[in-house]
Amino acid sequence: MLLHPRIYTTNGAIQIQYHPCKIPTFSRRRRKLFVEAQSSPSRTQRIMESISSTGEAGGAGGSYSYNALKRLDQLWSSIYSDQRVEKEATKEIVSTVPGLFTESDLADKVSETFDVIVCGGTLGIFVATALSCKGLRVCIVERNILKGREQEWNISRKELQELVEVGILDEDDIELAIASKFNPNRCGFDGKGEIWVEDILNLGVSPVKLIEIVKKRFSLLGGVVIEDCSVSSLCIYKDSAVLKLADGKILSSRLIIDAMGNFSPIVKQIRNGRKPDGVCLVVGSCSRGFQDNSTSDVIFSSPSAKNVAQSKVHYFWEAFPSGSGPLDRTTYMFTYVDPQPGSPKLEDLLEDYWDLMPNYQGVPFENMEILRVIFGIFPTYRDSPLPAAFDRVLQFGDASGIQSPVSFGGFGSLTRHLGRLSTGIYEAMKDDLLDSQSLSLLNPYMPNLSASWLFQRAMSAKKNVNVSPDFINELLYANFQSMERLGDAVLRPFLQDVIQFGPLVKTLGLVMITKPQIIPSIFKQVGIPVLVDWSGHFFMLGYYTFLSTFLDPTIRPLVDTFPARMKFKWKRKLEAWKYGSGLDYSLSQNDK
Repeated sequence: MLLHPRIYTTNGAIQIQYHPCKIPTFSRRRRKLFVEAQSSPSRTQRIMESISSTGEAGGAGGSYSYNALKRLDQLWSSIYSDQRVEKEATKEIVSTVPGLFTESDLADKVSETFDVIVCGGTLGIFVATALSCKGLRVCIVERNILKGREQEWNISRKELQELVEVGILDEDDIELAIASKFNPNRCGFDGKGEIWVEDILNLGVSPVKLIEIVKKRFSLLGGVVIEDCSVSSLCIYKDSAVLKLADGKILSSRLIIDAMGNFSPIVKQIRNGRKPDGVCLVVGSCSRGFQDNSTSDVIFSSPSAKNVAQSKVHYFWEAFPSGSGPLDRTTYMFTYVDPQPGSPKLEDLLEDYWDLMPNYQGVPFENMEILRVIFGIFPTYRDSPLPAAFDRVLQFGDASGIQSPVSFGGFGSLTRHLGRLSTGIYEAMKDDLLDSQSLSLLNPYMPNLSASWLFQRAMSAKKNVNVSPDFINELLYANFQSMERLGDAVLRPFLQDVIQFGPLVKTLGLVMITKPQIIPSIFKQVGIPVLVDWSGHFFMLGYYTFLSTFLDPTIRPLVDTFPARMKFKWKRKLEAWKYGSGLDYSLSQNDK
């Protein structure tokens, strides 16, 4: 029985009354079809339940099942809703205990003691191995089995080479981990044009193989891995950090590295359940059936924004050949949104994805075999990277917020900063500089990262903003056209998540000269307050560039003569200037 609404007007007031009515039927068969239609699973559910979800792993993008999708959508709903449920439920996982651990009642209950404990193994294995190479005794605590996901990480050889320079991989290891190679790579803008580049995100690295290689090296160096065990609590004493595990085991160390990703319980406590400033929603699939499969899309912009749920979104695409087979291809569709009521869920995006992807790829849906469905949510905060909030605890990788707010390339960000961070952590350990103030110098303010925020805002479609539906596509094409005209020294760093002052000034100047009519829409799209805030970071980007270019050469020869604490501080300052201005990046011989 259904309730049928009837609307009445009484003395100018609108009233609604509900009256029972029967399900409209002309036959038992039609009634059965009507009932089934009300409870039939979505196309996403049917597709995901028809394929195997074995091989799931920890870390972003490591889950493939429909149940995992629903869990992530529930988490996303708790983030964007106005309800304060998640904030109120934020667990105090870290506590500071006065006095010395060696004099406490807990001291004789410790199972093992380490120099460093890394919580979270998917990206944590890399910093753990780098520190083990320096002679530290390191333990990894991973709540799942420490293994890589099936879905490949796309990266450039230039970035991957940095793992060799840090010393955790050999050249032969890199070749073993590379599952696919492809060129050229497209930046496309539907209805506008396209730009082709070489050697940008043109390698597909197998996380399964790469993490297996690094895990073996870590074990050979004396590293300890504790799997299938989550963190219960963390107590910070004056002389030690004590980790309690869910199974009751107690470990102590001089330093805890939090590599538990975007949704680390420690980060939740530090941010006090605060809503992110922006979120990137990603869905996609790895599918079989692509005959022409030798090129990739670094980015492909849809022609215009559209309405989904109660929000307006602009879709972007990426596509890469997959190493699982010559006809296999991975396609991602993503969008940037403000976390607010009415935001689309991942399942909403997947329903659009199944409709739009065949046309984007030029292959009929019935000709494709879906191997895996991919999905993820990537929050970002304007006050990133995250400074250390506790003594003896440091955020690393996605947990630190050091990845780009545009690409959210956690693995690429890791390769760029691993050498700097592993050296800094080792020096902090050596000189016992493990207070929160000293550790915060390892995750410093970086103006080029903060300046990237404007790009995310400009690429986020908004309701009730008086701009053309194709504004985002037009703006991106204008920027990429300008960068192409200015050459590799401008285009290539940007495509590898590095913002530099000189190239940014040139690009913005050329866009204003060639497309002055687009400027009013930029003000409407991002808003005056955001532009004013961005102007401060833009100024600091220029200031850091000046400091790193002219002041660094004067100070660097003197640093080794400073006392330990001052030496540590100034080395970190010089790194902040260099990395915060993007001057750590240089074109390789192959890039020129």
